[in-house]
This record gives sequence, C-alpha cells and structure tokens, in this order.
Amino acid sequence: MKVVIKVTLFYLLGIIGILCISVFPQFFAKGDITNIILYFHDLWKFLGNFIQPGSWTYQIEGSIGEFPILKTLWVPFTYSMSILFSAICTAFAIAFILAFFVNSLPKQVVQGIKQFLEFLETIPDLVFVVLLQMLVIYIYNKTGVSLFTLGSYMDDRAYAGPIITLSILPMIFLFKILLFLIEEEFSKDYVRFLKSKGLSKTVILIRHVFRNILPSAFHQSKLIIWATLSSQFIIERIFNVNGLTFYIIESFSPMTIAVSLILLFTPFFITFQLIDLWVDESTTFESHGLAKIPSFQPISCVMKHIKIIHWKKLLPRIPIASLRRQLKNYKFAIGCLFFILTIGGSIGYSIITDNHVDQANIFYEEDGTTIKSTPPHPPGHPFLLGSDKEGFDLLDQLIIGAKYTLVFGFLIAFLRVAIGLCGGILFAFSISKRKQSWLSKIVDSIHFLPLTLIAYILLKPILQLGWEMEPSYTISERILIEIIILTVLVIPLTTVLIGKDITNILQQEFITSASVLGGSRFHILRHHVMPHLFPKLTILFGQQFIQVLFIFIHLGMLDLFFGGTIMGSAMFNEPPKSLTNEWSGVIGNTVHSFKSGQYWLILFPLLAFMLSIFAMQLIINGIKEVQQAKIGVTAKKYKSKRTINHKENTENMFAPTSNRFQLVHDKKAR
Repeated sequence: MKVVIKVTLFYLLGIIGILCISVFPQFFAKGDITNIILYFHDLWKFLGNFIQPGSWTYQIEGSIGEFPILKTLWVPFTYSMSILFSAICTAFAIAFILAFFVNSLPKQVVQGIKQFLEFLETIPDLVFVVLLQMLVIYIYNKTGVSLFTLGSYMDDRAYAGPIITLSILPMIFLFKILLFLIEEEFSKDYVRFLKSKGLSKTVILIRHVFRNILPSAFHQSKLIIWATLSSQFIIERIFNVNGLTFYIIESFSPMTIAVSLILLFTPFFITFQLIDLWVDESTTFESHGLAKIPSFQPISCVMKHIKIIHWKKLLPRIPIASLRRQLKNYKFAIGCLFFILTIGGSIGYSIITDNHVDQANIFYEEDGTTIKSTPPHPPGHPFLLGSDKEGFDLLDQLIIGAKYTLVFGFLIAFLRVAIGLCGGILFAFSISKRKQSWLSKIVDSIHFLPLTLIAYILLKPILQLGWEMEPSYTISERILIEIIILTVLVIPLTTVLIGKDITNILQQEFITSASVLGGSRFHILRHHVMPHLFPKLTILFGQQFIQVLFIFIHLGMLDLFFGGTIMGSAMFNEPPKSLTNEWSGVIGNTVHSFKSGQYWLILFPLLAFMLSIFAMQLIINGIKEVQQAKIGVTAKKYKSKRTINHKENTENMFAPTSNRFQLVHDKKAR
C-alpha cells in the first residue's frame, strides 16, 4: 500500500510540473518576463479550465472550430508511440544480439569495435536520416525498387524509415554499454569459479552475466530512451509524420501542450515504476565515521565560518603540472587545439571582415553570358562549400557562426556542471538519505519528457520573430533567456548525479580516517572530495557540451535558432533566417531544401557539428586515459627513447659473455 501511495504521489508531482510548463509559452509571449505575478495569474486561470472536462478542446489559432482534445490527439499519439516503441524494441534486440556475438571475438577486435562505437556516437541522428534517404533514392534510381516510403502523405503512413532511423543511435549506445558491462562482469571472481567448474563462456554469459547486468542496463536505458524521445520529434518532422509533434506545433495552446505531455509521460512512468518493483534497485549507503558528525547546515555554517575562511586558498590556481600532463596526451591536445583554432579563427574573421558573407545570385561561364548555376550553388564554384538558397556562401556562414555555437555551448555546459556541483554538495552533505531518495525519484521523472520538445515549448514564443513584426525581446535578452532555459532544464539531473558521486566518495575509508583525525566538512570537501571529483566533472562537462550541440541541431530543425529566428514570408516562400549565422541556423535555413537532392546544404553544417563533437570526445577520452594511467589501470603504449636506451644499456651491462668468466677450479689439476 505504501508503494502505491508513493508512486501516485510521484505521478501527481509530475503532472503538476507539466501543468506549470504548459503555461510558460503564454506567459513568455506577453513580453513581460519579469512580472512573475502575471505567470501565477495565468497558471491559476489555466488550472481552473483544466479541472473542467468541457474545456478540454483542441483549437487552432485563427480558427473558430473546437474539437475534443483526447479524441483528436489519440490517433497521432498512437502513431507516434508505435514508431517509438518499435524503434526501442528493435534497438534493444539488436544490441543484445550483437553483444552476445561480439563477446566471442578476440579482445583486440572488441577494443576496436568499442572505438568505432565511440566514433558513431559523435554522429547526429540527422546524419543517419540524410544517409538513409540518399541510399533509398540511389537504390531506386538504379533498380527501380523503393525500400520504404520517404514520407507520409495523406493515408499513406511512413513506418519503416522513421523506425530504422530512430533505432540507430539507441542501438549504438546500448551496444557500447553492454560491452563494458559484460567486460566488467567477466572480471569478477564468480566467473573464474564458474570457468573452473567447466562451464563454457556462452553458458556463463547467458545464465549468469546477462542476468546480473540487467539492473545496470535498465538504469542506463532511461538516458537512452530520454535521448530517443528527443530524436523522435525531429525524425517525425523530416519524414512528414503527422504524429503528436505536428498537432502540438499546429495548436500550441496550453491545453494541447499539457495533454500531449501527459500522454507522453504516463506510459513511460508506469512502465519504469513496474520495472523498479521487479529490479531491486534499492542501494543503501552505510556511513562510517561521518554518521556521528552533524549534518552540514548551509546557512548557519556559512554565516558562522565566513570570517575564518582562508580566502587566498580559495583563489583559482592554474594546475600547471596537471595541465602539462593532460597536454602530453595527444587526444586531449588535438581536441583543445581544434576548439582554439576554430573559435579564434571565427573571432578573427569577424573582426577583419565585419561578418561579411559573400553572395552570388547567378554564376556565369567564362564567356560571361552562359549561366552555369543559380542559387543554391553546388560545392566548387563559385564557393568552396556551395551556397544556400539565396546565394550566400556556406563557408562564410559556418566560420562566422562558429564562435556563437561553440562559445555559448561551452557556457551552457559549464553552468550546468557548476550549478549542479553546488546543488550536489548540498545534496550530499545537508540532505538525509530518505530525502535524497525522494529527490532522486522526483528528478528521475524528467527522463520521461523529451528535452527537445520541452525546450521548443519554452523557447518558441521568445526566439521566433514574425515577418515584419516588432520583437518583444532584444537579441541580448533572447540569448540570455535561452541560456537560462537550456541550463535550468538539466540542473536537477546534474545536481542528483554529482550529489550521488559525492556521496559515494564520502563512503570511502580515507574519508573516515580524515574525519576521525578532526577534519571538518569543508576540509574534507576541499582536500579529499574535490580531487577525486574533478576528473568526473570534466568528463560530465564534455558530455553536457555534446548534449547542448544536439539540442542546437534539433531546435534548428524546428526553426528555433540561437539568438532568434526571422520567419520568412510564406507568400514569397522565404526560408527562416538566423540573426547570428550560428550553425543550427544554417541547418534551419537549408532544411526546406532537404528533399530536393541538394544534400550539401545540410551535410556541411552537420559536418561542423560532427567535428566539434568528435573533438570533445577526444578530450574526454584523453582525460580518461590520463586518470587511468595515474591509478595504474592502463599502461602507456609508448616509451621514451631515453628509457629504451637505458634498458638496453642495463641489459648489455649484465649480458653473459666469454670475457666475463674465468677458471676458478680445475679438476684435472687436482
């Protein structure tokens, strides 16, 4: 009974959060974001309508028609869920099958597969869509056989294309996770015992290893499904799927947003709660010496000790030795060099040319009369990477937009980690274990709402500027609001994640020793927790940066560009334009030519994103390798020339030769 009450309470809290989110677009559209009282007025008014079943109607702006909202949204909801669940089941089945067969391969081959999977993780889902559609068109042109429908039209619904595309990234993520979990499980003692009993590797894998890694795989699957939910709405837009995304964008009223999010939230919440009951996920942390120390009270502790803090010791110091050690790793050095050159080149180009973008409306042959090409120009001539629909050079746009995309991506990722660190410290030191469990459960519900869709709902009234309409916010205000929204949406997750890492560190024996010797909480945090936590924070920063770039891509596909979107005139068939030429804006400018066969319009902006994601992956892997080398997990694959020469000289010094022996005793002389 207690479990039912607890689950019901968590569900109601999730519904309340959804209702609060649904009112924000209406509040932001009024342009007075500082008037918080106005938001609560709109929220109270919406709650009054929400509890009245007669108000549950689907309305389109500019139309007088009203339709029952559940009846209207149920068919597109089932269409979207059929695609999503089919893709998830396909991805999970293929991942487990591949993990089973790959496990029988040699270790060197498995390591190569892991590195290849890390490369595939850098590829945005949009690239797979482009490549898949190019393959289908190529096969159709060569053989006349259409593998599947490239888009829905009327009653002809597309299934195969969206399902295949949507299942690729989840399959890659889960496949990689399973390989690491299986490798870790095979290193345990019970596996050696089973091998000594004569059990084959296949039997051990099926009967024991898979069963033991299922709980960990289940926890990881929440993040995978969260990412898949965000990708689905982009894929629905590309394949012209009239699913839930289409109806949310068409209506965009608080009632439509609330009901749509509740329909998405409910099945995943119930499913994972049932799995939670099946999988024993309760983990109890036994505190050793720290249990006797009073809990850290943030306000009273700060007010009491603020005068005795050694502020000079808290000043930021540059860890020269640590930085030098990191730069010796070629992966870390290459990744950092890419960002330095890209951002520096973009800033230098903007200073020198004042953000000039070349334009060529009509490109002629050498005779000056024969037309060679019209916009969009293909790569080669007159521009290296071609041009967009209006003849503007793609390369110039990518160079100018690099500083906005990368710098603000770094800023958002940094804020997520920094604020999450502050919250994680309070989570670990000042909250009891029972409250930690409750907070983790509440935050866990965020995984059941697609991040891209929530960001779109909150940012659309701020970023989209109507044609020849006066904007409600300045460009600085739009950038600031977007940074705040994209940061706040993930802070609960980073707070709980970092808080759990700190809690795990506090259970170590050296923390108990430091506490017994009289170390204060602040001393333990600064001198013991932070040195162990810093590498994880660096890796988390890289992961958040990659996630921010993925969100930029998704929002660009939905015509929400960083800094603002100038919506073109539908009468003149003008595409939306970006105010800053940042990379997602370049993608959005060209997405309307997606099905025209002019793939360079979208491939080159995606290539810029891929290179940035790959560079960050190099930095993350470099940090991991350095940390593993410090604790002796992995050895360096290279040796310095001085070490090799010293080893050779040592071996030669003690090598046995005929000159090193002399006759000590002669039996014949005896």
